Amino acid sequence: MGNWEWGMGHREWGMGHWEWGPRRALTPPLSGASNFPSLLLIFNYNTCNFAIIDRVSTSMQSKLLLPVALLSFVLIGAFGWKLHQDKERVYQLTLATGTKTGNYYPFGQALADVVVKHNPRIRIQVIETQGAEENMRKLESNEAQLAIVQNDTAAVPSARVIASLFKEVFHLIVSEQSGIKSISDLKGKHIALMARGSGSYSSFWLMSEHYGLKETDFMFTPNSWTEASKLFSNGEVDAIFRVLPPGSDLVRNLLQNTQGKLVQIDQGSAMKIKLPYLEADMIPKGTYKADPAVPDADLATVGVQATLLARKDVDPEIVREITRILFEYRRNLVAANSLAAMISQPGGNGGLALPLHEGAQAYYDREKPDFWVANSDFLGLSLSIVTLFVSWLWQLRSRFLEKQKNQADQFNLAILSLIQKIRQAKTLDEIDLLQEELFEIFKQVIVDLDEDRIDSDSFQSFTFTWETAIKIARDREKILRELRLAADS
Repeated sequence: MGNWEWGMGHREWGMGHWEWGPRRALTPPLSGASNFPSLLLIFNYNTCNFAIIDRVSTSMQSKLLLPVALLSFVLIGAFGWKLHQDKERVYQLTLATGTKTGNYYPFGQALADVVVKHNPRIRIQVIETQGAEENMRKLESNEAQLAIVQNDTAAVPSARVIASLFKEVFHLIVSEQSGIKSISDLKGKHIALMARGSGSYSSFWLMSEHYGLKETDFMFTPNSWTEASKLFSNGEVDAIFRVLPPGSDLVRNLLQNTQGKLVQIDQGSAMKIKLPYLEADMIPKGTYKADPAVPDADLATVGVQATLLARKDVDPEIVREITRILFEYRRNLVAANSLAAMISQPGGNGGLALPLHEGAQAYYDREKPDFWVANSDFLGLSLSIVTLFVSWLWQLRSRFLEKQKNQADQFNLAILSLIQKIRQAKTLDEIDLLQEELFEIFKQVIVDLDEDRIDSDSFQSFTFTWETAIKIARDREKILRELRLAADS
């Protein structure tokens, strides 16, 4: 019997070609096992040892280490620089308001001054416009990021509500000589309106439509307040329509210096049915003069809200900060513009069929419990269930590992039994058969390792016992050969 040669080359698990000495060539005992492409099984002929190594070479890992480290430093540096830039960044925003003689422009200027005073990183440029409709268009086109509008203005998709600023009401001022006592009496008259694109202009047509009036029923002229007042004083127009805050100085001066009077708009509640953002309102008796009272009784009219909007893509943190300053520094705003005393959180959808801006919502919800507090009971129950589930999985894993260990122990006991038989073997044929049994056991162990019936640690323990058995078999074979030679001589 020649020397036994056996082993696996640098081949994938389950492949390789086993050769057992010059006497025979056996088929690969591991041909039924599946491949392990990421591992190698190496046999050392000199030491009779098996080793499991990873296919990925340590040299490749070393080559990858430096680029990965450099990339990490670059990413950390870039992230730090981004944080620094965000912290120091100055935000420039444009606020669309109205004419300089109206209420929106001076209010916007006061807002810009107070905001930059309390947060120098937010700088608001106030621009003059014709009014609410133009402001909406500028908001949609991103010519402005903030806008003040009446809440009866047609909304655009990009607009989001920040806050309700102050109440405005419909004012219909007529001359004593015009004979106008109701909205229906406007037929055939000459009316001064604000310019197209203003909120007052669109509000007049909403009112006219409700009362059944058409453009052909009267003459109208778009004018600034200064021009309209001059025309009214000269008797060139019969009426002026404006949407202004109650107690407006513009209206007061006009009523006190001309033969003008206010006409009631008494169907506000009916208008609200179709236009829910409108409110039935009133101008209290004596609002514009105490003695004699102007008006001389509470006067029915229609009310709207001047509303601050932002584009939905404006940084929520910036909008939250603007909202905070609006409410927490209202005294500073009131000192600059008395209308700021009426700033409030929008009710419902702000009357514009628009949602609140994410940043404004965050400020209004600042005192609400956060998600973790609000859902603490549910989260606690969930955590308990997860803990129990993980504990159950851990027990299953422990049982599985114990089963794997027991399986490996059975193989080790079988090897120990074969070692005892090898030591007692009297012939080379017995050694031959016992070694075949050793390789059959090894084949079964590889299959069990592939199918997770034993783990890698148990396999390492098994290979130590198996290698010992092979060494003992070789030693016993050597002794028997020497005894045969001695007997033959």
